[in-house]
Amino acid sequence: MKGDPIRVLIAEDQSLVRRGLVAIVNMEECALVIGEAADGAEAVEMWRRLRPDVVLMDLRMPETDGLDAIRLIRAEDPQAAIIILTTYDHDEDVYAGLRAGARAYLLKDVQPEELFKCIRAVHRGETYLQSKIASKLALRVQEEALTDREVQILGLLAEGKSNKGIAQTLFISESTVKTHLKSLFTKLDATSRAEAIAFAARRGLVRF
Repeated sequence: MKGDPIRVLIAEDQSLVRRGLVAIVNMEECALVIGEAADGAEAVEMWRRLRPDVVLMDLRMPETDGLDAIRLIRAEDPQAAIIILTTYDHDEDVYAGLRAGARAYLLKDVQPEELFKCIRAVHRGETYLQSKIASKLALRVQEEALTDREVQILGLLAEGKSNKGIAQTLFISESTVKTHLKSLFTKLDATSRAEAIAFAARRGLVRF
């Protein structure tokens, strides 16, 4: 005797993508879509009303984004089963999503079979990472972490600010900026500002 299907809420702002996900999920006997949300705020409201077994959550959405929606849901239920399903694979996006409380992280190029495998695993209380995401996390662990101040300075570098401009913005001395830059370049294995910014962009530390 088969059990009840896993009740799924889908949060995705692009209607065509959302409809496609609904059709795919409903093809599987083990799962059933019980709600569709077009943004994070709607996702939180529908989660409160429907209490789905699993949520498929996009990261970038209008109004309340996916990360904030995950935090709000997990604050009310630390056991809430949330899967991030997104196109963004930057290291920082992955880390932010998992820190917010998601149990799984998938990219939208995932095959339906793996999507269902992930839904079942998360519903059992397990965590799940797509192999390419797991590889990224493994590489990230091997790298030296940047301090909050270094990330700030990297962002200002990306804006084209000079050492003097960075110092004025952060209310620190130019010599302190140079010290932070030296540390940054060492950690990123970069030899120039452009190289450091390019590396940070690949990591998702800065956005353009």
